[in-house]
Amino acid sequence: MLEKSELKDQDLIPKDEFIKRNTEFFKKFGIELLTLTKVVSENKTSWGTVVEINAEKYAGNIAIKFENTTLTYEEFNEWVNRYAHYFISMGLKKGDVTELVMTNRPEYLIILTAIGKIGAVTSLINIDLRESSLVHSLKLTPGKFIIVGENCFNIFNDIKSELNLSQDQKLFFLPDQGLISPPKGFIDLSIEVKNFPVDNPATTINVKTSDPITYIFTSGTTGLPKATIFAHATMITCYYLFSKILDYTPEDTMYVSLPLFHSNSLGPGCASTFGGGSALAIGRKFSVSNFWDEIRKYNATAFNYIGEVCRYLMNQPPKPDDSDNPVEKVLGLGLRNEIWMDFKKRFNIPKIVEYYSATEAVGSFVNYLNFDRTVGCTIGSYAIVKYDHEEEKPIRNDKGFMERVNLGDSGLLLFEIAGTAVFRGYTDRKATESKIFHNVLKNGDNWFNTGDLMRDIGNNHAQFVDRLGDTFRWKSHNISTTEVENIVNKFDQVLISTVFGVEIPGTEGRAGMAAIVPKTSVEDFNLKELTDLLIKNLPPYGFPIFLRFKPELKTTATFKLKKVKLKKEGFNIEKIDDQMYVILPNESEFSPLTQEIYENIQNRSYKF
Repeated sequence: MLEKSELKDQDLIPKDEFIKRNTEFFKKFGIELLTLTKVVSENKTSWGTVVEINAEKYAGNIAIKFENTTLTYEEFNEWVNRYAHYFISMGLKKGDVTELVMTNRPEYLIILTAIGKIGAVTSLINIDLRESSLVHSLKLTPGKFIIVGENCFNIFNDIKSELNLSQDQKLFFLPDQGLISPPKGFIDLSIEVKNFPVDNPATTINVKTSDPITYIFTSGTTGLPKATIFAHATMITCYYLFSKILDYTPEDTMYVSLPLFHSNSLGPGCASTFGGGSALAIGRKFSVSNFWDEIRKYNATAFNYIGEVCRYLMNQPPKPDDSDNPVEKVLGLGLRNEIWMDFKKRFNIPKIVEYYSATEAVGSFVNYLNFDRTVGCTIGSYAIVKYDHEEEKPIRNDKGFMERVNLGDSGLLLFEIAGTAVFRGYTDRKATESKIFHNVLKNGDNWFNTGDLMRDIGNNHAQFVDRLGDTFRWKSHNISTTEVENIVNKFDQVLISTVFGVEIPGTEGRAGMAAIVPKTSVEDFNLKELTDLLIKNLPPYGFPIFLRFKPELKTTATFKLKKVKLKKEGFNIEKIDDQMYVILPNESEFSPLTQEIYENIQNRSYKF
């Protein structure tokens, strides 16, 4: 199912068209991109530096739109400086860590920029985490300061006693809508910073491009979150690169409603906007029902996305004015190939700048040439290598080296760690080392393992296939959960689904199971029509054996579906209250999974 099924002839990148578009792009933006290379190599420019440059270059231009308020670039920098001077007066210095527990609002970007001007690091806490995961994150990057926004006070207060805070750690509170008074033991940050100077602090010049600006946490879909190091270099790259790819001008507005603690929002979303002197419209949170109203309110010409956002927007009932919006370009990652063209047409979006990069990765792909159904192109050293799904590891030849896949085939994506490609990794050294392969194509080389399957579509372009964790092996075939999900999600009574592999006693590999959130009641759900759809579109080995109906599917803050718990529960009827169905060997219809059938499966009475 993985190797060829999604490949279409038009997905292969034509060499002539690639050369034509590439030549035009570098003719227009080549000098600016050389500037980026120079800036990064000189290692003297920080995020604070370019904010100060913008305060002069675009002084009166709108930098921030938020609800009913705006800030110019000059005003934004002045607020940043107030916070920076205050933090310095409180003893914050280069290398110190501050933990930020806050929802989307202008102060979020102001505070992390202020801390960045000092050379300190802001740990961006995922506020959708709770209990042990939240405690884990706060303990992983202990802060000299902890800043808590009003809307996050209760979730922080619930676990505060478990943090074992020292007397040296200062707690700050930042009011928002005035529903909570500053709590005892917290310093009211809004009052403290008001009277501090608005001039640029002397510390900015001492911050290097390679210095860390934030810690950003992985989503925690496969365990406890890990803290990744996000450098000023990433912000600077987005400032120069994405602003040119999106051709930003001061007339543009980028709408960002995804969490600012996510790298997609912070770098490509925010930093790129500043690179064009454009306006950044900040949404408190993503709302599928209010999304287009917000776009029109702010007259946003661009927005950032992740794939799940596009799926949610497509799942909404079509409206006559879907295409009547100001959006000219979008920037993000994870837009699925099967909805790409429909999404583009329905919402009248001329330019989709899909990119591929993990927060911790050493390389990236960017669709700067505006081809369809691709993560784009890379100029870095990468390899898509052959992968053994049964052994769950890359294939090595007789000489002990990995091999690249052929054009049109899929394999594991690796980025070479060499030259300027630096793997900054995680704060956990063991986790860092586990992501590196050695002696890949020659003795002594080192490569970053992305954990993602990509298809080579030619001319340095790739097409996303799947996460390795989202594939399983059944009946000697490699099954892509994404491909099965795509078919299940096509059924008009399915709101959303997720597919994973489960073990059946007495069988090899894992059988497919789909967890479904239906649009109807389970009683009214038409299993026969779903079965017909699956039979028509899937090979027998790709057919899900089990169905589980759920009222909702848990997601991370960035809408990634959490599968770990579902996989562990499998089809264990003794641990699950949801209604489940199974299609038994030699049967053509799903049957309710009863206690009797469950026990027969466990006793190996059926020959799957």
